[in-house]
Amino acid sequence: MNEEKLFSADEERLIDEAFNHLIDCYLQTKHRKKVEIITKAFQFARQAHKGVRRHSGEPYIMHPLAVAQIVCSEIGLGSTSICSALLHDVVEDTDYTIDDIKNVFGPKIAQIVDGLTKIAGGIFGDKASAQAENFKKLLLTMSDDIRVILIKIADRLHNMRTLEHMLPRKQYKIAGETLYLYAPLAYRLGLNKIKSELEDLSFRFEHPKEYNAIKDKLAFSREELNNAYKDFIGPINDKLQQMGIQYRIMGRIKTPYSIWRKMNARNLSFEEVYDILAVRIIYEPPTPEVELSECFNIYLMISEIYKAHPDRLRDWVTLPKANGYQALHTTLMSNRGQWVEVQIRSTRMDDIAEQGIAAHWKYKAGTGAYDEDENELNKWLETIKEILEDPQPDSMDFLDTIKLNLYSSEIFVFTPKGELRMMPQGSTVLDFAFTIHSQMGTNCIGAKVNQKLEPINYELKSGDQIEILTSKSSKVDAEWLNIVTTAKAKGRIKALLRKEEREHRKFGEALFNEFLHKEDLDVDTNKIEKLCKLHGVESREELMLAIGQKKVILGDSDKSIIKGESSSWYNRFKLSFSTKKKEAKPYSENENNEKKSIDVKKTLVITDQDLHKYKLAHCCHPVPGDSVLAFAEEDGTITIHQRKCEKANKLKSAMGNRILTVDWHTESSLFPVSIYMKGVDNIGTLAKVTEVISEKMNANIKKLTLESEGGLFEGTIIVLVHSLDELENIKKGIKKIANIKTVFRKEE
Repeated sequence: MNEEKLFSADEERLIDEAFNHLIDCYLQTKHRKKVEIITKAFQFARQAHKGVRRHSGEPYIMHPLAVAQIVCSEIGLGSTSICSALLHDVVEDTDYTIDDIKNVFGPKIAQIVDGLTKIAGGIFGDKASAQAENFKKLLLTMSDDIRVILIKIADRLHNMRTLEHMLPRKQYKIAGETLYLYAPLAYRLGLNKIKSELEDLSFRFEHPKEYNAIKDKLAFSREELNNAYKDFIGPINDKLQQMGIQYRIMGRIKTPYSIWRKMNARNLSFEEVYDILAVRIIYEPPTPEVELSECFNIYLMISEIYKAHPDRLRDWVTLPKANGYQALHTTLMSNRGQWVEVQIRSTRMDDIAEQGIAAHWKYKAGTGAYDEDENELNKWLETIKEILEDPQPDSMDFLDTIKLNLYSSEIFVFTPKGELRMMPQGSTVLDFAFTIHSQMGTNCIGAKVNQKLEPINYELKSGDQIEILTSKSSKVDAEWLNIVTTAKAKGRIKALLRKEEREHRKFGEALFNEFLHKEDLDVDTNKIEKLCKLHGVESREELMLAIGQKKVILGDSDKSIIKGESSSWYNRFKLSFSTKKKEAKPYSENENNEKKSIDVKKTLVITDQDLHKYKLAHCCHPVPGDSVLAFAEEDGTITIHQRKCEKANKLKSAMGNRILTVDWHTESSLFPVSIYMKGVDNIGTLAKVTEVISEKMNANIKKLTLESEGGLFEGTIIVLVHSLDELENIKKGIKKIANIKTVFRKEE
């Protein structure tokens, strides 16, 4: 933002028009008509942001107005939220304080604005981006008033809609955060439409080439999809009219991001994604009492017209998702031989699917007031509170733990007394134990699942009835972190392990002091460092922990070091230790990898001569031609990731301030890439594959693994390529071989 002269008459008119549109939309809602306070908030914000412009060059006040418009029209909130949206950047960007907001607009709006105000530094310090700390504060405030996070999501949505005005490095950071945290959070709060738009916008800015390719293919297929849609809904329309149901039918095309994700997850081409078209039937029941029965009547009717896929019925009507989503999903075979997903929802269910929590307020309270009996949401908020109250969260662990429960599908399980519990898909017996009570989780040794004994790592399935078995002698184990999947269980186990470590460290200090007293010894920093080297630990804290855990037993060698005695065994140990340290040096081929300052604002240019200075991430194996970015570590290490890499998405969220854009300029360097193949096992097929790679494509094969069974073979071949284009040509060449049915690039 830059200070400018006052706005032109046309700009002032645009501002007034945007505000008048906001008021018109607000007056059409069922909220109380508190126009006066909204007008007051607008005038306050307009004055506060006077003369300030956004990166796009438009007056800054247009951003709070746009966020307020989303809050009003797309989320469905009332005057308190609209005022907070209008004022959300005032404290951060101007000289006004929270106390000023409180004096003019009252404590509730001030509390929400405070939750929305970004903060710098914080408990994570400079090692991670402030985003993790901002997110923590948002979630803390959200547990007091859910409107904070709803307005923040509206703010993020408008920022994503106008992201083209930012530098690419900033685009990657913001899009990465959005995809990793905000889209899942929107999903968890039931804002499905906003969640889809956030994902699509993130995809557009992170992978513009792939985004545009899919958009073009969708545009090319539009007429065919429209014809398929009309053919499919014709018989359904006739039947619904005969039944006398008040309804509307909508067609829905899968979003580019959703198509791309499916293509990547299942290694499909665009043409192989079969469920691009979906149909939504939205009905208005004559009375609330028949809402559910009407839904199943419609399902029975359409399954008489078209054959249903036996494994694709999803009943979220009788058992709603944790975010309140209700609908009946089925997949039907059309007369054209295509599978079409059909979603059946009432008008109420559709409102909740589109507006999430806000629609719950509308239907349950009718006034826009928060209904405190939203059980599933409250349970989730309590879990978040427990995680946030943990005194020592690492920023990356914190983001991971929060994300765990955002995008999870739900299963339904039962307690021994028949009480229904909702758990994330993939939950284990140990997760369930921690859900009931922390002590039960700590003492868990297994469970009776459907009257059968199962271990703590047994993965629960919908319909399971679980009785947790405990033992007072059972104690929390670090291995449990690999067993549990829920945020609550992971957070509790980490807290218990830290508590246990503190106790061991305290005990270690006592044993160490007792040893010094008994031997009448004194230590200084230098001697402690020598003791750490002797026992292969990094710090005094680690040494005390090892002593407390009885992994280190103090004896004569320790006494010799403390007394300053130089012995031949110690010199040999020093030599051995220093040699081991040298062998364990990090990845870098650059032996003089000294700490250096990295200018993240500059584009990183990689040539053949300096390629050895950088680390290519093992999680995604980037090659020249891939969409990539780099992360600068504190010590100057720079790691290159593919932009679509899941680990890169996490880093963008936690360390977005360390992102660099990358420009490949390599010609002679070779990069290993894995290619997966599957096909019919005929004599000579392998010879044809090696001929394509070695002779026609002039590429080297580094490794080849094949397995054959039942007339089919599958395997992985690692080839050395100069670029993505070379890799694509090799894949195309292999695909042309008659017996090869599947070929794709394999990544970890």
